[in-house]
Amino acid sequence: MDIDVYCDESRPDLFASRDDSTPYLVIGGLWCEKGSRGLFKSEIHALRDRYNYGGEFKWQKVSGSRLAFYHDFISWFFAKGDALRFRSIVVDKRIVDLARYHDGDQELGFYKFYYQLLVHWLEDGNQYQIFLDFKSNRRRDRLQDLRICLASSRPSADIRAVQATRSDESVMIQAADVFTGLVSSCLNGTVAEGGPKSELIHSVESKIGGGIKATGPWETKFNIFVIQPRGRW
Repeated sequence: MDIDVYCDESRPDLFASRDDSTPYLVIGGLWCEKGSRGLFKSEIHALRDRYNYGGEFKWQKVSGSRLAFYHDFISWFFAKGDALRFRSIVVDKRIVDLARYHDGDQELGFYKFYYQLLVHWLEDGNQYQIFLDFKSNRRRDRLQDLRICLASSRPSADIRAVQATRSDESVMIQAADVFTGLVSSCLNGTVAEGGPKSELIHSVESKIGGGIKATGPWETKFNIFVIQPRGRW
C-alpha cells in the first residue's frame, strides 16, 4: 500500500525559548493512501471555492468570518473515517534534556521527535512518501538523515522520500496545520473561551467523544501521542 504523510508543526523553535508558559511542541501529520490524495485535494479545493476562501487556510487564520469554512472542513475530515487520519506527538520542553540526549543541538532534538511521530506508524510492506512543511535548517541533510533513520528502524517498509514542501503549495499540509495548531493551542491554553478557535476545539471534542488529551496507540483517527521520558506513550 502506498501511503502519503503530510506534516506540520506548532512552535518548532520552542527549545530555544525561555518562556515556559506554553511548554508544548506539537508535530502533526495527516496519513492517507496515495490513491485517495487527488480526491481529497479536489474536495478541499471545492470547499474553499464554496466559501470563496483564497490563499492558505491554517489554524492561525481562524476567525469569526471564516468559522463556517473551518466547521465544514472539520466535518469533512471526520466523515472520511480511517481513510484520512491525524496523528500527533506532544513534547513538553521542560522534560527535554538537550545536552544529555541531543548533543545540545535544538535542531537535532526537533528531528528526533519528528522521527518518533513517524516511526510508530510505519507498517511492513507499505511504501511511504513523507512531506514536511518547509523549514530552514542549519544542516541541509536533516531530512535525508530522517529518512535513513526511519528506513533503518523499519527495513520492511519502503521510505521512498522525506521531502520539504511549502505549505502554500499543498492543501494537505495546510489541513495538517489546522489540527496541529488546534492541539497545540488547546494543550498550551492559548485559546480564549467563547472565541472562534474555542468553538472549533469543542467541535473536534464532540466528534472524538472527549477532550483534547493524550490517547493510546489504539486510537487511529485522531491520535495524540504525549511522549514520556524514554519514549513511552
